[in-house]
Amino acid sequence: MSATLATIVWPEVTKRANAFTQIFSACWDGFARYLVSRAAIATLHGLDDRALRDIGLARSQIEAAVYGFITLPDRARM
Repeated sequence: MSATLATIVWPEVTKRANAFTQIFSACWDGFARYLVSRAAIATLHGLDDRALRDIGLARSQIEAAVYGFITLPDRARM
């Protein structure tokens, strides 16, 4: 069985992004990160206190943990 791979090669002119495309891309990436972090926060808020304690979080630390302001202790050394 053989497979055929088609590759489209665009001219160099179309590969360069203009300023609008770069700004739009940065905004879209920021919006996507926002949606993912809000989903993570909602999921963690859905856990009970025992499950949060198992992963080393208090309910008041959820947002800080999602946004990377606190780090969880390394449990591998325990």
